[in-house]
Amino acid sequence: MVQTVGVVGAGTMGVGIACVFAVSGCDVTVIEPDRKRRRLGHKRIDEQIATAHRRGKVNADALSAIPQRVRWAGLSAHLPVALDLAIEAVPERADLKRSVLAEIEQRAPGLLASNTSGIAIGELAGALTRPERFLGLHFFNPVWSMPLVEIVRGGQTSDAAVMEAEQAVAQIGKQKIIVADAPGFATSRLGVAIGLEAMRMLEDRVASAEDIDRAMELGYRHPMGPLRLTDLVGLDVRLDIANTLAKAYGPRFEAPRILVDKVAAGELGRKTGRGFYPW
Repeated sequence: MVQTVGVVGAGTMGVGIACVFAVSGCDVTVIEPDRKRRRLGHKRIDEQIATAHRRGKVNADALSAIPQRVRWAGLSAHLPVALDLAIEAVPERADLKRSVLAEIEQRAPGLLASNTSGIAIGELAGALTRPERFLGLHFFNPVWSMPLVEIVRGGQTSDAAVMEAEQAVAQIGKQKIIVADAPGFATSRLGVAIGLEAMRMLEDRVASAEDIDRAMELGYRHPMGPLRLTDLVGLDVRLDIANTLAKAYGPRFEAPRILVDKVAAGELGRKTGRGFYPW
């Protein structure tokens, strides 16, 4: 059973991951070098715990205890030694992730994972001395309510590491799929393909953003349309993933001009107040 967890990165995903492990009873250390993001992350995790309580996922006694399980720090060197699980959740850039993962590995966690949604685990494992203890744990936003975790098995990941990851996913009440190490894995490859095509349709004036989304919600029973989902994930995140997939699979994953222009303009979705929709 996982009892101690480290999360590096206090963005939307890092905070959500820290929250679900704290709710499950783990002691969690969150590392975020940026002081402003650290303060914001602290506020967000309190909000998520309160939301979980309102929806009956956390009882009143746990509500006050959970924040005490989360510790905040600014450097990877402040992670406790020999954590049961350490998860990297920094922006989707391979060079940054490799650097952070190498730093985390020095703290000798039992299991090391990346929350990458599109970068090959084998590519990230090149910076590590124990790649057999490394894999992908791809969570979905919002973490506290989305039931899926995608376990990505690298070429050197051991059977024991995969089994421990499965147990950790079950411990926090999530369901898993296990996929081979390929750019985009299963979920991002499918989801980004739909999202990029929806953006091309918007560029071609096939329909409005609202109607494109409604087509998938009502016609295919998707809980959220691809453009609104892109706003929730972050247009910058989607652009990074699209660029990674385009290198691997070719032009069908090249980012549409509308996505590139919106990211350049700072229209990143819900987190900035505007993307394909106003927020």
